[in-house]
Amino acid sequence: MVLKNKPLGFKLSTAWLTLCVLMATLGWLLPLPSWQSSDADALGVTMFSKGHILGTDNWGVDQLSAMIHGTRISLGIAIVSVTLGALIGAFFGVMAGYARGWIDAIISMYFNVTLAFPTLVLLLALVAIFASPDPFNPGTTLPRMVVLTFAITFILIPFLGRLARAATVSWAGRDFVLVAKSLGLKRRTILLQHIIPNVLPSLISVSFLAAGLIIILEGGLSILGAGGEPGSSWGSLLARNRGDIDLTPHTTFIPVVAIALTVMAFNYFGEYLRTTIDNRDSRI
Repeated sequence: MVLKNKPLGFKLSTAWLTLCVLMATLGWLLPLPSWQSSDADALGVTMFSKGHILGTDNWGVDQLSAMIHGTRISLGIAIVSVTLGALIGAFFGVMAGYARGWIDAIISMYFNVTLAFPTLVLLLALVAIFASPDPFNPGTTLPRMVVLTFAITFILIPFLGRLARAATVSWAGRDFVLVAKSLGLKRRTILLQHIIPNVLPSLISVSFLAAGLIIILEGGLSILGAGGEPGSSWGSLLARNRGDIDLTPHTTFIPVVAIALTVMAFNYFGEYLRTTIDNRDSRI
């Protein structure tokens, strides 16, 4: 009933993301081989082969099992990094936009300095510093996915923080906020009741767009060798099998299609929310 009056794109995007969430959370219940195991009797078999619905790669890895595990990792990185980036960025952005003065100057300087570095170069540097194994003490390195998640979060904070700051400055000048100040309401009350509820919708809209970009970014990092363990995510699946596209094309096309559909779904929700917010703001 909730989706009855929604556009077709909304329904399709919801269906695909729901499928992805189900694969990520309940996929381990399916009677499938491990994504790390190899079937020596089925090397590079095509899709819809017996015992392998999505086929296998040239190492005999079941691609359905690999895609389910990749969904868990790719969505996990996107959701965790966007959530942390939005929360931290919103905190600093709202603080800077409402307090202004020297607080705004310091936070804005942090945003500008961070944004001055090329995103891809900064991510590669962070992964190289914190996730590259020490040949003399390999046990001291952090897990690659943990480093990658927090590195992307660090990159997202200034982007989402500047958005939160701009929205806060805009809403802080509205008449109902000025009236609340004139009535002597506490700053905390004004922030919680009048500023933050109006900043969050725009932040959530952009966060959907950011989640799609992160999935693409993780894939690019995997191709450059800075992603996760080979075959552990959609991007690393694409990176591992891209050289076998002439022999087993399905092992490349499947993760590409999954990434494309997920990015389009996130982008659709971002645009849908932005349109809804614009219509709402025009009535305020």
